[in-house]
Amino acid sequence: MNGLAALVKVKETFPALKHRNFRYFWFGQCISLLGTWMQTTAQQWLVYTLTKSALLLGLLGVAQFGPVMLLSLFAGVFVDRYPKKRMLIITQTALMLQAFALAALVLSGHVTYWHVFILAVLLGLVNTLDLPTRQSYMPDLVGMKDLRSGIGLNSAIVNVARMVGPALSAALMAKYSPGLLFLLNGISFIPVIVGLYLIKTKPGAVKKSEKKIVAEMVGGLRYIRRTPVLLGAVLSMLAVGTFVMNFNVVIPIYAAQALKSGVNGYGLLMSASGAGSLIGALLVSSRAKGNPRLQILFGSGLLVSAFLILLNFIHTLPAAAWTFGIVGFFNIIFITTVNSSIQLNSSHEFRGRVMSVYTFAFAGTTPIGNFFAGSITEKFGPGIGFLMCGLVSLVFLLAVVGGVFSKPRQSGLV
Repeated sequence: MNGLAALVKVKETFPALKHRNFRYFWFGQCISLLGTWMQTTAQQWLVYTLTKSALLLGLLGVAQFGPVMLLSLFAGVFVDRYPKKRMLIITQTALMLQAFALAALVLSGHVTYWHVFILAVLLGLVNTLDLPTRQSYMPDLVGMKDLRSGIGLNSAIVNVARMVGPALSAALMAKYSPGLLFLLNGISFIPVIVGLYLIKTKPGAVKKSEKKIVAEMVGGLRYIRRTPVLLGAVLSMLAVGTFVMNFNVVIPIYAAQALKSGVNGYGLLMSASGAGSLIGALLVSSRAKGNPRLQILFGSGLLVSAFLILLNFIHTLPAAAWTFGIVGFFNIIFITTVNSSIQLNSSHEFRGRVMSVYTFAFAGTTPIGNFFAGSITEKFGPGIGFLMCGLVSLVFLLAVVGGVFSKPRQSGLV
C-alpha cells in the first residue's frame, strides 16, 4: 500500500505521468537522452583532442545546427501536414544510424575532424525535423491541461541526462575510446522507437493542405507576429538561445586553460549545469498551473545572462561548478517558461509552424552563437568568451522587454 500511495502521490505532483502515452514516450527518452549527452560530451572532447582549436569546435556547431537555421521554418509546414508519430519513428531511426556510423569510424581508428563534421551535418538535417515534431507532439500525449507538467518532466530528463551523461562520458573516456560512447548512444534509441510503436493517439489530428509550402510558412510567421505573447516569447528565446545557450563550445577551453582541470573538470562543469537544470525543471513540472508569468520569463533570462558574465571572474573549479549550477537552474526555468507560453497560446492549426520557429530560435541560431563564442574565445580566452556571450544576450533581452512587452496587458501573460 505504501508503494501504491507513493505512486499516486507522484502522479498528483506530476500529472503528466497519468497519461500512458506520455509514460511510453518519457521512459524511452530517459534512456535515449542519456546516450545523446554522452555522445555530445564525447564528440566535443574528441574534436578538441583532434584539433586543439576553439574555432573548429565552433565550426562543428555550425555544421550541426546550420540545417536547423536554414530549414526549420520549412520543417514546421511538414510537421503540421503529416502524422507526428510516423515522422518521429523515421527521425529517431536515422539518429540511431548516425551514432552507429560515428562509432564505427572511431573504433576502426580512421576518424578525422572532417568525418565528424559531415556526420554533424547529417545529424542537423534529421534534427531539423525531429525537434519541432517532438515539441508539437506533447499536447497529443498529455492534453492541454497537463501540458506544462509534460514540458517540465521532459526538461527534467533532459537535464538528468545532462548531469549524468557528461560525468559518465568523462569516466568512460578516461579508460576507453570515445567510440564506445557513440555505440552506446546508438543502442539507446531502441527503447524510444519501441515506445513510439506502443503509443496510441487519437486519429484525425493532421489536416491536409493544398497550399504551397512557402505560403504556409509565411502564414505561420504572420500568426506569430500578430500574437504578442508568441512574438515576445520567440524573440526572447532568440536573444538568449543565440548566445547564452551556446556557451558549451567554451567549456572545454575554460576547463583546460582557465581552471587547469582537464577532462574531469570538464565533466564536472557539464554535470553541475545539468544538476541545476534538473532542480529547475522539477520545480516547474510540480507547479505547472495556469499560464506562465511574464516576470519569470524575463527574470530568468536576465539572471542566466548575468551569471554567465560572472564566470569571467571565476578561476577555481568549485566556484565555477556552483556558478554553472546556477546558470543551469535559471536557464531551464527560462526555456520551460518560453516553451509553455508558446504551446499554451498556439492554435492546433499553427502549432507545428510555431514550434518550428521556436526551434529556430532555440537551436537554429547555434551556428551564429557557436561561431561568435568560438571566435571570441580563440582570440581573447574563455573568460572573455563567457562575458561577451552573457553581455550580448543581456542587451538583446532588455531590448525585447522594452519593445514587444512594454505593455504587459497586451502580452497574454500574467
